[in-house]
Amino acid sequence: MVHGFISPWRRVLSETTYSLRRGQFGRRRCFSLVAHKAELDKNNIDSVPKLPPFDYSPPPYTGPSAVDILSKRKEYLSPSMFYFYQKPLNVVDGRMQYLFDENGRRYLDAFGGIATVSCGHCHPDVVDAIVNQTKRLQHSTILYLNNAIADFAEALANKLPGNLKVVFFTNSGTEANELAMMIARLYTGCHDIISLRNAYHGNAAGTMGATAQSNWKFNVIQSGVHHAINPDPYRGVFGSEGEKYAKDVQDLIQFGTSGNIAGFISEAIQGVGGIIELAPGYMPAVYSTIKKAGGLCIADEVQAGFARTGSHFWGFENHGVVPDIVTMAKGIGNGIPLGAVVTTPEIAEVLTRRSYFNTFGGNPVCTAAGLAVLKVIEKEKLQENAHVVGSHFKERLTALKDKYDLIGDVRGRGLMLGIELVTDHKLKTPAKLETLHIMEQLKEIGVLVGKGGFYGNVFRMTPPLCFTKEDADFLVDAMDYTMGKM
Repeated sequence: MVHGFISPWRRVLSETTYSLRRGQFGRRRCFSLVAHKAELDKNNIDSVPKLPPFDYSPPPYTGPSAVDILSKRKEYLSPSMFYFYQKPLNVVDGRMQYLFDENGRRYLDAFGGIATVSCGHCHPDVVDAIVNQTKRLQHSTILYLNNAIADFAEALANKLPGNLKVVFFTNSGTEANELAMMIARLYTGCHDIISLRNAYHGNAAGTMGATAQSNWKFNVIQSGVHHAINPDPYRGVFGSEGEKYAKDVQDLIQFGTSGNIAGFISEAIQGVGGIIELAPGYMPAVYSTIKKAGGLCIADEVQAGFARTGSHFWGFENHGVVPDIVTMAKGIGNGIPLGAVVTTPEIAEVLTRRSYFNTFGGNPVCTAAGLAVLKVIEKEKLQENAHVVGSHFKERLTALKDKYDLIGDVRGRGLMLGIELVTDHKLKTPAKLETLHIMEQLKEIGVLVGKGGFYGNVFRMTPPLCFTKEDADFLVDAMDYTMGKM
């Protein structure tokens, strides 16, 4: 770690005053959060956006306070566990797209547990599936037969194209990506894997190598991964010309490997990296190059999968490609620890060369939840909702961009959207402090958003797929209100 580096996530703990720059005037003003909140209170209360009505009130909370929990957390939990907000939120209840704190206050959850809550918090169908399975059989082992894992594997395989129909269950996206990379290496007999700069694929031994942001990488051995130029239409050197970025992958193979590789792994939309959509034409060109070098193409669908992009069920489908291996987690279980790797029968065969086992992968409670999630997505037409509401949401955010110079870019698909803040449009200078300030103020109004990107200046909007147009309007109005006060 570089001496003196402070993670952009951990800055939330120490920043008490934010320096807010208005680039168009070249002026600098400072606001403390306390002063700004007082200003909100003084203004006509009717001008502050109001949460859409919602027919649910949580039961009274009688547990420990946020202060007590924070004290225990500091004493007993790893100091690496960061949190949002100067006063961390004590979340005690959730229903659909809303969360409730210890005082019963409702918040619009536009982060969805980092793109994890797909159907909605505590969706009754998913809860029933979990409870009913837990009452019957909580865990045994995949060494015995159980219908939950088989039924879910069948349903999941039916959602994928081509011959992608063999499933191996894991507990997380990191585990899924670790397994996918190992399978590619075993199948091809090669070690080299190509990933993208700015990517995030996990934090275990192999996946940390594939991850390409220094914020998330420790100084440990990470071998066999080459990072290609990121096809970022906003910050990339070639803009939206995907095929020009793809040339770098060919160069990496020719000049950085033996000429044959194990595979290529990428997200369709980089989540942790700041909701970066890959430049058009990039994926087909790269997939063709990888195939010629004998490699396998791995699609990391941990965040973009399960109908989140709206137009398609899987993010890779937006690029017109079919991968050899697909990894998934997060939205697969609506919050239950669950991940999966799906590949072809031929490729899956490599795991029979030795014994490969995962004690909890395919647990009956988790797979019962996963099957319920698939059924809810179909029954409630959540993919269509993600497309319709997401399109409306993006239009409103784009209009906000035209109003405020602070917004450099609005991007993403469906209900996976990003807003990048900059203090200078030409230089694209990251507006880090402004991002923190707006995030705090949105919480005061009742909106919870995520934050990401290498510079910590991108709002990540990945709400539950039951998000409505009214929710989208409230969020944009709250952001408009906050930015208008700066």
